[in-house]
Amino acid sequence: MTQDPGLASWLQLTLTPGLGGAAIRAMLRQFGLPHLILARKSSELAQYAAPSVLEALHSETVRRAAAAALAWLEQPGNALVTLADPTYPRMLLEIADPPPLLYARGRVELLQRPALAVVGSRNATAQGAANAESFAKALSGSGLTIVSGLALGIDAAAHRGGLAGPGSTIAVLGTGIDVIYPRSHAALAAQIAEQGLMISEFPLGSGALASNFPRRNRLISGLAQGCLVVEAALASGSLITARSAAEQGREVFAVPGSIHSPLSKGCHALIKSGAKLVESAEDVLAELGGFRASGSASTMQPADVAHAGTEGAALLEHMGHDPVDIDALCARAGMSAEQVSSELLRLELAGRVAALPGGLFQRLEKRSR
Repeated sequence: MTQDPGLASWLQLTLTPGLGGAAIRAMLRQFGLPHLILARKSSELAQYAAPSVLEALHSETVRRAAAAALAWLEQPGNALVTLADPTYPRMLLEIADPPPLLYARGRVELLQRPALAVVGSRNATAQGAANAESFAKALSGSGLTIVSGLALGIDAAAHRGGLAGPGSTIAVLGTGIDVIYPRSHAALAAQIAEQGLMISEFPLGSGALASNFPRRNRLISGLAQGCLVVEAALASGSLITARSAAEQGREVFAVPGSIHSPLSKGCHALIKSGAKLVESAEDVLAELGGFRASGSASTMQPADVAHAGTEGAALLEHMGHDPVDIDALCARAGMSAEQVSSELLRLELAGRVAALPGGLFQRLEKRSR
């Protein structure tokens, strides 16, 4: 693998303790690329950082950390994406504080795809997790990349749903990219690294510090066109992500729940504050524009019933507009359970049907734009 010689300079800047993203971006605007910044005298950089920080900039400790990151980069599937890289996500360039450098593992091309953040409670109910996975699966089937934070509960369910569709998923970590948190998600993280993408702005080896996660949340919302909150208590990190989304000019969606459930109160508060109430994946697609993946290409095109085939289109008519199980569909359409299951899968991948808990399926209406 041929490395960009400029990456060492990017790493030297971003790995210097006390040198934050705002200062780095200011220096980039003033002096140009990192190697030009590093060539400046300390007196020229004094307005951007304290003397102790500038002293650390050229320290052996920082150089060793940069060398370790370059060695990590040599491993298959690993990548470093800088602000100057053409693969840097365009959506992050719109936020107030885009990270100067991202550590990435997996399919870096997903950074350029239309995306939706799906977040919620770590202590999700079984129904909430099922809803998150179902929404994410249908939305990924329609071409949206699902972005979440690899946390317990709703995040994990969203990633699983994203992996089931062609849009796949991006996990934004609040740790170094080589530190999986929680550890119980090691297998899920490995699957995401293989079929989706993991990213982090934090240096290698960074642990799960509480202060890291609000920063991570701004990237979850920043990467996406909108943010869907599935379950959340009033005091929830998911609401931080939703607020970040609103501040970044993204759409905010919330799934309503029981008025008696503490995990619905956060979603209800968002709806009262102007978030869009959604009951199906189609509600989200209607706001963002219904897309589906065109094969393996990165271009997106409108979803169309015709792609489901004649039998699929007929099955849609038999489904009606209420949730229905496979047995009922077999009776209505005069098809075997195997045929119905096969067509339902095609329709689900085309974004025309959503799988619901309890073995039910619901038609997703295509709305005019």
